[in-house]
Amino acid sequence: MADSVGRPNHVKTAASSPEPSPHTRKVWDFGVRGFHWLLVVAVVTAGLTGFFGARNALDIHLIAGTAIAALVGFRVVWGVLGGGFARFSSFLFAPATIIAYARGLLRGTTRRYLGHNPLGGLMVFALLAVLTLIVVSGVIALGGQDKQGPLAFVTPFAVGWFVRGVHKLLALMLVGMVAAHLAGVLYESRHENENLTAAMLTGRKRDEPGVAAQTGQGSWRLASILLLLGGVGITAGTIGLTARPALGVPTGPLDGAYARECGACHMVYHPSLMPASSWQAILADLGHHFGEDASLDPAITEQLRTYLTANAAERWDTLPAVKFRQSIDPKDSVRIDATGFWRRIHHNIPDATFTNRLVGGRGNCSACHSDAAAARFAPQNIEIPEELQ
Repeated sequence: MADSVGRPNHVKTAASSPEPSPHTRKVWDFGVRGFHWLLVVAVVTAGLTGFFGARNALDIHLIAGTAIAALVGFRVVWGVLGGGFARFSSFLFAPATIIAYARGLLRGTTRRYLGHNPLGGLMVFALLAVLTLIVVSGVIALGGQDKQGPLAFVTPFAVGWFVRGVHKLLALMLVGMVAAHLAGVLYESRHENENLTAAMLTGRKRDEPGVAAQTGQGSWRLASILLLLGGVGITAGTIGLTARPALGVPTGPLDGAYARECGACHMVYHPSLMPASSWQAILADLGHHFGEDASLDPAITEQLRTYLTANAAERWDTLPAVKFRQSIDPKDSVRIDATGFWRRIHHNIPDATFTNRLVGGRGNCSACHSDAAAARFAPQNIEIPEELQ
């Protein structure tokens, strides 16, 4: 029988189990094997940091995601320019062939394919597609939620927050696909009496009479040139887009009077961290400002009111601005740590951490967030003092 690309395949059913041939043939070239194992490392790293890592592990997650993107790009190029079984054409099967193979799998009468079998080939294409969607959704989520990356200049927070959920669903789908892939490898290894994991390490599989060879070594030179040019172009474009101001992020300096008057007693909170109504409530009761008399000259108070109202959370599109505004406690609208969002993201931090002299209270954001003054609160900039860890 011939496969969908016209190459004959040696027939071997569950009923016929000849002794394994001592001869082997090179099936998986270095490009396929290197891609496979590097992808394993990158996906595991991305999965661990994404599902279980702390927020400040984002940089590691981004490195793993970038590696996945580069590896997928390489595999696409090598799937066209590679040799033998590396080429997509060697496992691009017709739907009828895939269905027939699946039925034979249920009956235990599947044929042996030296390269990818029909279901294995389908899984390769599915994995490449899902990995591509994960990378794209990750870039969008990063741009909208954290205001970082090449799409931060154009992605609203609401879009990034929604796509963040899609990114997680795709990651869970990938976990299921990986589990199915491992189950398939285990089944084929037992059914064919051949260690497929070892074959992906050595590149060699058992040879048998009647199995056609896949010739061609692939064009490493052309592939390298295309990958180099593509990598340089994508890197240059990414750097250029990342340099653009992020959408809805404050960039200007704080008002001098506000920084001077409020900074004399405590950390200066960026206006984007609270809605206008909260700032107005604070300024209306400066005589009883959290147990202190912080009264100011009426003219200065009015100047601060104008500045804070014009730069309050409603104007900005950052995660803190949106989430603090949405979760403000009507009964205590003047305290950031009373918002539902603040409580959710700090729920696992012991009270003793906040009362420690190195932190100085729940309101001293800059003790753990080095970019608190700019109201960015990037995950990479979270660092609890070492003495408290």
